[in-house]
Amino acid sequence: MKTILITGATSGFGEATARKFAAGGWKVVGTGRRRDRLRTLQQELGDAFLPLEIDMRDRAAVESLAKLEGPWSEIDLLLNNAGLAPPTDPLPKTEWDRIEQVIETNITGLVALTRVLIPKLVERKGQVINLSSVAATYPYKGGAVYAGTKAFVRQFSLDLRSDLAGTGVRVTSVEPGMAETEFTIVRTGGDEAASEKLYAGMKPMTAGDLADLFWWLANLPPHLNINTIELMPVSQSFAGFTVSREA
Repeated sequence: MKTILITGATSGFGEATARKFAAGGWKVVGTGRRRDRLRTLQQELGDAFLPLEIDMRDRAAVESLAKLEGPWSEIDLLLNNAGLAPPTDPLPKTEWDRIEQVIETNITGLVALTRVLIPKLVERKGQVINLSSVAATYPYKGGAVYAGTKAFVRQFSLDLRSDLAGTGVRVTSVEPGMAETEFTIVRTGGDEAASEKLYAGMKPMTAGDLADLFWWLANLPPHLNINTIELMPVSQSFAGFTVSREA
């Protein structure tokens, strides 16, 4: 039986992936900040799920995941899914605490966890899937900090694969576009109307779509590695540049 460790398992992509892999016969270690949601997911998934209340900004807690015991210690797949974004205000108007929270979660915590789990992943010829974003490639107003962190994740994934060449460990950067989860609600401080407006009139990707993708990546023949994969809903594209014109 294989084991996946999912960060940010309390909602969105992480929660859907926990269900997908548990249904597929995997053991699932799920981390998150919301204890109540972890308990609910444990009640649903039973013995296949180990809930761990961890904030990715807590380096000691993150690194303790390398010390799990028993079958939970045999990690075959690390899904670095946890992440968030500050509001889409211009950089000078964004509070520093929000900027720091995003960098510590999206970059520092991800690197710290990956670093301590590498020996186990090498031992088991495992896999790392890092959640980046199309924002790593296509800029937009108000995205400087978030997009910057996701560009880091994308490049980190490529260089990590270089570091692990010859070990049998697979590394993939997954770069999705618009997907309807709690992401925008969290970003706007709980503004559900803003989220509904963003996705109105289109058919965005779902958390289930991404869970299916992660499952596909995990079950590819072990001699195949997808370096990067970018995906968008059909109704979204990268067409056009913003041009400021004189009145």
